[in-house]
Amino acid sequence: MDIILASASPRRKQLLSMIYSDFKVMPSDIRELVPRDLDVEKCPEYLAVAKAEMVSQGREKNLVIGCDTAVICEGKMLNKPRDTNDARIMMNMLSGSVHKVITGCCLCYMGKSHSFSVSTDVEFFELSEQEIESYISTAEPYDKAGGYGIQSMGALFVKGIHGDYYNVVGMPVSRLKRAIDEFLESDEIKELMK
Repeated sequence: MDIILASASPRRKQLLSMIYSDFKVMPSDIRELVPRDLDVEKCPEYLAVAKAEMVSQGREKNLVIGCDTAVICEGKMLNKPRDTNDARIMMNMLSGSVHKVITGCCLCYMGKSHSFSVSTDVEFFELSEQEIESYISTAEPYDKAGGYGIQSMGALFVKGIHGDYYNVVGMPVSRLKRAIDEFLESDEIKELMK
């Protein structure tokens, strides 16, 4: 059984290597659209399922892992900043507040799937205008949901977290490892493997 990561994220690739030494990377090319009436906290899992199911088509004998991470502040999903002004708005929203980072994960194998979400609360220090301007003038915010990476310069803003650190990076590895083991050991999957 080959393992396939349905993501182009270098951070997820690095994290999955904690679980598997050998896997393929095959990003999905889905348009990341969600139903209008879907609760914002359910969006990451919805997208993780869409990514994993798309990549698993025609590859049912491979274990496909899809993930999607969202930063949610004041009930709004903060995507990757479009430009400097967008990054500035996000940093001001996050400054001095607690926000959620939710990663949805989906496992697909033998035509069956299992999905779940993990949520971590992240608290930021109050940020000065100078800190924000200095940060958004770097390349760092623009390829990350919420405009920051906790594993790099964004760490300087984090007052504390409640939950899984790796979930904030982009993949809750400990929960994912347990979910994979349970999924592959389930009676339903064992029956299909006979």
